[in-house]
Amino acid sequence: MSLSPVGRSGSQCTSTPVQLSITLTVNGEKRSLKIAPWTTLLDLLRERLDLTGTKKGCDHGQCGACTVLIDGRRVVSCLTLAVMKDGADITTIEGLANGDSLHPLQQAFIDHDAFQCGYCTPGQICSAAGLIAEAKAKSADEIRELMSGNLCRCGAYPNIVAAIQQAMGEMGGKR
Repeated sequence: MSLSPVGRSGSQCTSTPVQLSITLTVNGEKRSLKIAPWTTLLDLLRERLDLTGTKKGCDHGQCGACTVLIDGRRVVSCLTLAVMKDGADITTIEGLANGDSLHPLQQAFIDHDAFQCGYCTPGQICSAAGLIAEAKAKSADEIRELMSGNLCRCGAYPNIVAAIQQAMGEMGGKR
């Protein structure tokens, strides 16, 4: 794609779009990329790195389907410009498992049938991993409050809370 702005003299100028170099560690793998400055982290993950587990829901930061962990903190990737995270450590749903062994949250979501359609599940699990690492939630009510940015249209909330409680017990505050 090329931009063709009109110069001061009225003549057409052609230029190449700006590409910025960034380096991210994604799911443990260092990646150096050239991207347009307006590229969201969500679009970079899905379209350039083919990590499609992170979902594009509302694209306005309101549903949590795109939640990933950035340096261990849960962040909605649709509102995050990738260039702002140069040098960061990104963990997506694909990076939570340890080889063939599921992450305790992934297993707990299966154990408690904490999903129906599954669309929100990657964001729910990444957010829950961040919540557990924060070690702020001590009760079901606190889990619900701290997970309130992750919406489930199917209404699997009681099962999601039960799954998080199970994983909290197994993980003891670890991510």
